Amino acid sequence: MGRLIAFIILFIPGVFAAIGIKFMRDMIFGILQFPFSSLMVQFIVGMFLMVGGVGFIAGFILHRDRKRNKVQKRFNKKV
Repeated sequence: MGRLIAFIILFIPGVFAAIGIKFMRDMIFGILQFPFSSLMVQFIVGMFLMVGGVGFIAGFILHRDRKRNKVQKRFNKKV
């Protein structure tokens, strides 16, 4: 059950990151999606979604590895 919950926790930000990449790609090809008024706004929202999703996944993995003591010394928290 714990693995399923972890998968769901990582799946949702992964979807946000994928949507962000799609918005940025569409801006490069000049395709304006519905909720946006300009291509630049679409690109900025896509960048925030992508950075937020990837950042959440990276933080989740770092937190898990710190708990299991599987990181290098420079990534351990200074207490």
